[in-house]
Amino acid sequence: MKITDIIKALNLKVISGQNGLTNEIKGGYVSDLLSDVMGNAKEGEVWITLQTHQNIIAIASLKDLSAIIIVKGSVPEADTIAKSNTENIPVLSTDQDTFSIAGRLFELLKKE
Repeated sequence: MKITDIIKALNLKVISGQNGLTNEIKGGYVSDLLSDVMGNAKEGEVWITLQTHQNIIAIASLKDLSAIIIVKGSVPEADTIAKSNTENIPVLSTDQDTFSIAGRLFELLKKE
């Protein structure tokens, strides 16, 4: 499954990183602690978080994550958007809470 598939299925808004929209998804990871994501997220996963600062892009790049979904309608900072575009890591947004979007992503990936 590609990022474009989850954008449509989960009604996500693309904030930045459009050049990475064809990235493949291997799973998902949910955490708001950068050290937890750095230690436990796997390559190809989509990271769900409420964090909006540029360090999320650094972690996503380090771990080769496919995309980041920011929850609760939060808007990433301008430097986060710029870094996302440079690293080709899509930053997506949803008005849903973490529990809801994680459940929907899980159900979608389970069908694969």
